[in-house]
Amino acid sequence: MPKRQQGNKKNKQSNFAKLSIFQPNKYKFKKSCPLSIKGAPIIDYKNIKLLKKYTSENGKILPSRITNVSQKKQRELSLSIKRARNLALI
Repeated sequence: MPKRQQGNKKNKQSNFAKLSIFQPNKYKFKKSCPLSIKGAPIIDYKNIKLLKKYTSENGKILPSRITNVSQKKQRELSLSIKRARNLALI
């Protein structure tokens, strides 16, 4: 009897071992851009309240992986923040 039990343990694989790096991740959720939705504020260098949301305390631009902003909007945002810095609005 003990020999059969050991044989069954060898055939069992954990769920972790079955996972492959090529399998799609089922649990990944889509991030929605807060600046692309309907009724979102327009990105402009004069909109200081909006620009301050996307800058750190030190004045650095926050990355899109933290703020969930799309690439297109992140480029617009960074350009607007840099313009506002140049004009000393921020």
